[in-house]
Amino acid sequence: MTRPATIETAELGLDEADLSLMLTIRAFELKLLDLYGKGLLNGTTHTCLGQEYIPVAMEALLDPRDRVFSNHRGHGHYLARFRDPAGLLAEIMGREGAVCNGVGGSQHIHRDGFLSTGVQGESLPVGVGVALHLKRTDPGRLACVYIGDGTFGEGAVYEAFNIASLWRLPLLVVVENNGIAQSTPTSRHLAGSIAGRAAAFGIRHRLIETSDVAEIRRTLEPLVSRVRSHATPLVVEFVTRRLGPHSKGDDTRPAEAVRDLREQDWYERCAAADPDRFHLLDAQARAHVDAIAAEVMARPPSRWETR
Repeated sequence: MTRPATIETAELGLDEADLSLMLTIRAFELKLLDLYGKGLLNGTTHTCLGQEYIPVAMEALLDPRDRVFSNHRGHGHYLARFRDPAGLLAEIMGREGAVCNGVGGSQHIHRDGFLSTGVQGESLPVGVGVALHLKRTDPGRLACVYIGDGTFGEGAVYEAFNIASLWRLPLLVVVENNGIAQSTPTSRHLAGSIAGRAAAFGIRHRLIETSDVAEIRRTLEPLVSRVRSHATPLVVEFVTRRLGPHSKGDDTRPAEAVRDLREQDWYERCAAADPDRFHLLDAQARAHVDAIAAEVMARPPSRWETR
C-alpha cells in the first residue's frame, strides 16, 4: 500500500468556500453515523470520511454540462456538485423533498447529469457510453467517473478502458485509492499498480498524494483540459484514506491503524494551519447540518408519484 505523504502544518491558503464545503461534507457524514447509531435510519450507508477534499477539488475542474458518475461512497460527490444536504438527507431518510422521492436511498441518486450506483464497477462502462455520446454531440464535455481501488477487481473496468482508449473518448476516471476494499488491504487484492493497468491500455495516469485543494487543481487543470480538447481518457489516482468503517459500523481495522490515519487527515492539517478560522467554520458547518437534520426528520414520508 502506498502511504500518504507526511502532513505539514504550513499555511494551506484554502479558499473559505472550499473549506466550508469540506467541513459540511464531514459534518453530514458524521451526522449520518450518529443517526444510524440512534436507530433513526434504516438500511446502510458508506461515508467518505477522510476523502472529502477530492470531490471539492475536482468540482472546480468540471463543467455543469459534464456528466458525473459516483459510487456507493458518493455523498461527497453529490454534495460538492449540488450543495444540497437537505435533499440528500431526505433521500436517505425517505422524507418529503428527497432527491429521488426516497427510492434511491444512500447509494442510488440521479439528478441533472449525476448518477450514483451501489453496484461495484457499474458506472465505468456506462460512463464510457456517455463519453461517446458527448464526443459526438457536445464536444468539450466529459464524463467523470469516481471509482475506488477495489473496483479494479471488476472485469468491466478493463472492457471500459479498452473502448475508451480505442475510440479516444473524453473519459476522466478518478480513483479514490484509500488502501482498503471493504476489509481487505489493497496490497492483498491488487497485483501490480493502477498506473500499470492504465498504461496497458495506453491511458495516461496521474498520481495525486496531496490533500491540498489548490495544488490538486493546479496540477490537474491542464490534464483535464486535454481530456476535453483531445477527447482522450485520463486516470487520476488519489492516494487517500478512509477514516470511517466500510459501511455504517463494520470496521475491522485495529484502532491504532485508524488513529494513525486520523493524524494524517486533512481535517487535522487544516485545523493546525489556521485554528481560529477553522474552528469557526467547523462549528458553523455542524450547526447547519444539525438544523437540516432536525428539519428533515420533521417532514412527512416521501411519496412516489408516477407521471
